[in-house]
Amino acid sequence: MHIVRFIPVGGNHPLVGVSDGTTVTELAGSLGELLRLPLAELRDRCLAADGPRHDAAGVRTLPPADGRMEVWAAGVTYRRSREARMTESERSADVYDQVYDAERPELFFKSAAWRVTGDGETVAIRTDSGIDVPEPELGLVLNRHAEIVGYTVVNDMSSRTIEGENPLYLPQAKIYLGGCAAGPGVRPAWEVPDPYALGIELTIRRDGGVAWTGRASTEQLHRRLDDLVGYLFRADVFPDGAVLATGTCLVPELPFTLAGGDEITITIAEVGTLTSTVVAGRDPMTWLAGDTGPR
Repeated sequence: MHIVRFIPVGGNHPLVGVSDGTTVTELAGSLGELLRLPLAELRDRCLAADGPRHDAAGVRTLPPADGRMEVWAAGVTYRRSREARMTESERSADVYDQVYDAERPELFFKSAAWRVTGDGETVAIRTDSGIDVPEPELGLVLNRHAEIVGYTVVNDMSSRTIEGENPLYLPQAKIYLGGCAAGPGVRPAWEVPDPYALGIELTIRRDGGVAWTGRASTEQLHRRLDDLVGYLFRADVFPDGAVLATGTCLVPELPFTLAGGDEITITIAEVGTLTSTVVAGRDPMTWLAGDTGPR
């Protein structure tokens, strides 16, 4: 089962439903409204879904974020991430070494819901950056009660050039139009027995061939998921829930960089596959900010 945001054939407004891969059954309300519920109540509502049904092959899925939802991210949660940050930041490498073993994790804002793109849509690389990479991450879908209700795939796009110049440039390296993709749906937490044993695969295709590929697993995660959630909610509230990306364990080696036209495919076992096409610069992403259709 997946909880999905979608637009049905001939529809004009986003809906929410549960998909078994063949049929999508509508649920009442928005995703943000569902994430106001406690986990047990959300589970009961999904299992008892009896709304209108749609052919899953005919709907258009949307990213699993809407309304007042936000996407946050954790950094330096895997050894590979620590090594990559230290390599690209020679003058301040010790900052990443320190946070890797610190009690307090690195958490940062990634995206408002309206900036998030979904499966089959585009992500962007900055034109003022020389090296840009995708960062495949397990996303925790959280309700307002700080409970993990499900999991999704997140592409935490990153400018290695900008972040490498100075750690204080992290927001510019991470937060920009076209810098975040998520989806295609939410795999409920009650259907994933062990989130610390999920395979992760990243493949980047270019000009008909594979430009880079790698595999890893969430078993390499250096932090506990409930610890990351606890720090996120320690001094903040998320009335319509949030998505928390948990860091990356797959980073292409320098000097690899994405290019316009590349296709990025991220698969997380038991969760799903997220595919995005790369564009260069802000202009090809302005459709996110315009009134070009329901999101």
